[in-house]
Amino acid sequence: MIAVWAVSTLTLLLLAGLLPAFQLQSPDGDSLTRTAITAAWAAGAFGLLGALVWPLLVRALLLVPALVLGLLGFFLNGSLLLVALWVTPDGRGAADPETAVVVAAVMSAVASATSTALAVRDDDAYRRRLYRLTGRTRARAPGDPADAVPGTVFLQLDGVGHRVLRDAVAAGLMPTVAAWLEAGHRLTPWRTDWSSQTGASQLGILHGSNEDVPAFRWYEKDTGRLMVSNRPASAVELQRRAVRRTGDGGLLSYDGASRGNLFSGGAEQVALVLSVAARRGRRNRSRAGYFAYFSDPANTVRTAGSFVTECVREVCQSTRARLRRETPRLSRGGTYPFVRAFATVVERDVVVAAVMGDMLAGRTAVYADLVAYDEVAHHSGPHGRDADQVLRRLDRAIALIADVAGHAPRPYRIVLLSDHGQSPGETFEAVYGLTLKDLVRAGCGLPVPRRVRRTRSGSEARDAARDALRSALHRPLDEGDETARELPAKPSEPVVLASGNLGLVSFPDVPHRMTREEIDRRHPALLRTLAHHPGVGFVLVASAEHGSVVLAGDGTEVPVAELTDDGPLAVYGPGAARAVRRTDGFPHVADIMVNSVYDPGTGAVHAFEEQIGSHGGLGGEQSEPFLLSPPELSPPVGEGEELVGAEQVHRVLRRWLRESSGPQVPVEPPGAVELPGASGPPPLPPRQDPHRPAGATVRGPADGTVRGSVDGPFHGPAGAPAAGPLHGPPVRDEER
Repeated sequence: MIAVWAVSTLTLLLLAGLLPAFQLQSPDGDSLTRTAITAAWAAGAFGLLGALVWPLLVRALLLVPALVLGLLGFFLNGSLLLVALWVTPDGRGAADPETAVVVAAVMSAVASATSTALAVRDDDAYRRRLYRLTGRTRARAPGDPADAVPGTVFLQLDGVGHRVLRDAVAAGLMPTVAAWLEAGHRLTPWRTDWSSQTGASQLGILHGSNEDVPAFRWYEKDTGRLMVSNRPASAVELQRRAVRRTGDGGLLSYDGASRGNLFSGGAEQVALVLSVAARRGRRNRSRAGYFAYFSDPANTVRTAGSFVTECVREVCQSTRARLRRETPRLSRGGTYPFVRAFATVVERDVVVAAVMGDMLAGRTAVYADLVAYDEVAHHSGPHGRDADQVLRRLDRAIALIADVAGHAPRPYRIVLLSDHGQSPGETFEAVYGLTLKDLVRAGCGLPVPRRVRRTRSGSEARDAARDALRSALHRPLDEGDETARELPAKPSEPVVLASGNLGLVSFPDVPHRMTREEIDRRHPALLRTLAHHPGVGFVLVASAEHGSVVLAGDGTEVPVAELTDDGPLAVYGPGAARAVRRTDGFPHVADIMVNSVYDPGTGAVHAFEEQIGSHGGLGGEQSEPFLLSPPELSPPVGEGEELVGAEQVHRVLRRWLRESSGPQVPVEPPGAVELPGASGPPPLPPRQDPHRPAGATVRGPADGTVRGSVDGPFHGPAGAPAAGPLHGPPVRDEER
């Protein structure tokens, strides 16, 4: 403390000499000794205010968005400096508000750097600094029997495919991961479902079921609702359905923490979790991670500096790509530099700090998502220089977490995994001059923009629509034919949604899933237009005659029940037929499911949205994420077996938790629960009590149910909150 105080005092003296608007002397001038005393007084007052007042200010501003909170921190820090100068003897210290912000930022950065340097060779000092960094005040009391049991940290590197990780290790971009592989860690690829995106994968990994998640976004006819995986309301509903379907709270129900995820996994400790972000009230802890991180003003300064640097880096990289005329390329202006900086800096720093705090607290299971690579790869491509730089920084974050594990009260096993990969390729619109929505509208005979009518694909689509209509009427037809004007009025327009290179077409005015025969009667050209377009790989549609069929561009039609990996889906690799067949059975599958073409030579797909690195459908690296586990854990699958689907990954992770933490963690969920209608709050399924013998089921009073929210406390009779996490008589230590 004395060393930091001395360095801060010297920093104030230096800044007073460099900045004309910052004064530490009276107007008449003071001796050097008097000025030094004033600087020491101001440095000490600023340090005390930062330690005592700053955390209270940040906690009071938790409802402010994270980005605004980080920027506001500069002005709050400057205000504290003005107060510190105001309380100096005789009021000798003075600064303009703008200068105060700069001085406070420099002071915080210097103090942080000094304390870090002093703590490098002192384990106790380093541990205390970690507690400050993560917002913790102390470790768990020593002597807890759980301290001898290893904990488990699951780090999800969002969007990093199996091939990308191997190439990054071979290129020396990720030395920490390379060292783990040399030490015996297992690198196992696994295959996603047809919907290769975070919503489906993470829901299956954390909650054991991703049933009825056909894409990143989809339209539900029975509720009239547009579901989008990364919207809070949709995340809440998806988690609720999964819990009701499996009868289990999730992977993290036993002493777990969820950080930066879409779903909570049943964890009691949550921060930056989307499924609880929509809740309000005292039990909403989704912003707790922001407080833990920004409660140290040095973190605000460090993260803000990195944020600005990342924005500048993005502008430079996008400008370089434009000058070199690199292809494929997207427009990366507007607010995107700030979005990228938030994902690669703010979200990373807060999540890493939260994970470090969880380990220092000795929690049993932690699951955290680092989204930096996925965000950059969408706009810069999954194999470019921009993405490589992000992988380097992710490796440093992994190294920091591994280092902190050595200071935790219990040993930790760190598992790396990803939820999907990314496939490169130009967008569908860039290649063919029209969007999937334009193509669907042309196939339906609906108006399309003039620019589309001038493109080759747009002209072909309109010609196909006219030919199909002529064929359906068994007579020639031109634009002036009276028969065309006597056709029934057009129905409501289709809803066309894109999830990477997977497209979904729904007709909202028809309450059920439309069959091929119904679609052909309404829009005779639509299915032909889609299936025969060069940018479309295959189309899935229900059929009154065959159940469901897959249509391909060469005229192939295969019933889903007869699909094999050797048919029209052969180019998409093993498991494609199983993935399509499973999705076909979802209640909310779209009327028409469209997967873009895939080139196995280049690994390219064509996203139906503005992404040159995409995921969400079948084709290439997007469907092959990875699982990296330490040798102390059992192999994820047997010799020669494949790891298929997020639900199977959930069972593997649950087994590993049981191996590390004992029988408190069941290998399988307690049992499936029948899923009722979508309306109304559901009763919660039985939940395992960590303080009772394995297999013991905790239930409520007379009706045998448990009431409360998925992540909230359990309640006793008449809904009265229990005194502890579980109602009933206290459990003695020997019983525990």
